[in-house]
Amino acid sequence: MDLTDQVAIVTGGSRGIGKGIARSLAAQGARVIIVSVRPEPAQAAIDELAVDGLTIESHLANVAESAEIDAMVKQISKSHGRIDILVNNAGVTRDNLLVRLKQDDWDTVMNINLRGAFNCIKAVSRPMMKARSGRIVNISSIVGLTGNAGQANYSASKAGLIGLGKAAAKELAARNITVNTVAPGYIATEMTDELTDEQREAFLTHIPLARPGSPEDIAAAVSFLVSPAASYITGQTLTVDGGMVMQ
Repeated sequence: MDLTDQVAIVTGGSRGIGKGIARSLAAQGARVIIVSVRPEPAQAAIDELAVDGLTIESHLANVAESAEIDAMVKQISKSHGRIDILVNNAGVTRDNLLVRLKQDDWDTVMNINLRGAFNCIKAVSRPMMKARSGRIVNISSIVGLTGNAGQANYSASKAGLIGLGKAAAKELAARNITVNTVAPGYIATEMTDELTDEQREAFLTHIPLARPGSPEDIAAAVSFLVSPAASYITGQTLTVDGGMVMQ
């Protein structure tokens, strides 16, 4: 899957799944820009991938702020001349039982996970429509399909990404822009490192393949969906979960 000279934006690309996606796209020749709110993790990711001979750039922006995203897309379009790929990966959790969930925790998760994706899709749509080409992938979660106790805000935001992806796919298809969603299951990242041993074991009992996934597993799915091989696939949700959720 050759992505030589294509310009790819990966939000939340400084760690975990996002960094794995950035690595995969860069390895296939794409010019990758990761979006982060903090400079330190972004620079750490750039340095780490440079060791492997991969060059990526970073842009500091809060995906929840539409003005920052609009300015970022204008700058990237001017400096690179095009935007071919958008991966909406930025996300946070603020877990608690529904009756204990604070309004701020609901708003934070929805603003970053869902509103952030909306801001990014809206901003890149114009240059992609002008070019009559583009690939957009939202990173959701299997809890957006199943729900999860203690994650009402996170589940709602991830379910929203699936609906947003389907609506955007219908609106943008006429301009040869595909929009798909990847729903990861239990993936070993810094976020899941916060789980207790009991919680990890509980997850593994529900995974037919009997192992956690890796960022590379998600990156492989994304790499396929943004490649020419997936040019006739749009509006779909691909679960990458070792068999946890079978539809």
